[in-house]
Amino acid sequence: MFENLPKLHRKDRQISFEACEQILQNAEYMVMATADSNAIPYATPLSFVYFEGKIYFHSGMHKGHKASNTAENPYCSLAVVGKTQPVYTKNFTTYFESVIIFGKVSEVTDSARKKAVLFALAEKYLPEYMHHAEHDITASLEWTAVYEISLDKVTGKAKRAKNDA
Repeated sequence: MFENLPKLHRKDRQISFEACEQILQNAEYMVMATADSNAIPYATPLSFVYFEGKIYFHSGMHKGHKASNTAENPYCSLAVVGKTQPVYTKNFTTYFESVIIFGKVSEVTDSARKKAVLFALAEKYLPEYMHHAEHDITASLEWTAVYEISLDKVTGKAKRAKNDA
């Protein structure tokens, strides 16, 4: 499905898959774009975790625009931005790193898998509170939806200071 997408325009800024994975491990949030069955787009910022080679996020159980969109059309695009730094060298520019992903969203229904993902999210965002994780995750499991996104096409690019390249 994603093989006919345009190629990366700035090949000189392309980064390796391994560099993309580092950005996915460290980025704070992503923006997920979906479209409904009428091709009307919707983009939403989400906290996420890159866990065992896939992207995961959670939300309320089957509620909201993204849930209805992904139920109608499971394909999505993700924009993940890593470090950024506006700079002035010979002109105005920004050093950045980013990853674009095309994939398919599916709900995680296995409770053990849901728990593992929710633990990974807790560890990423609030590691100092992991002593509460078991209780809180177990208590919210039945009303929390967890979604998995496949990494069908991944591209990354960066503009860095010459000594960071």
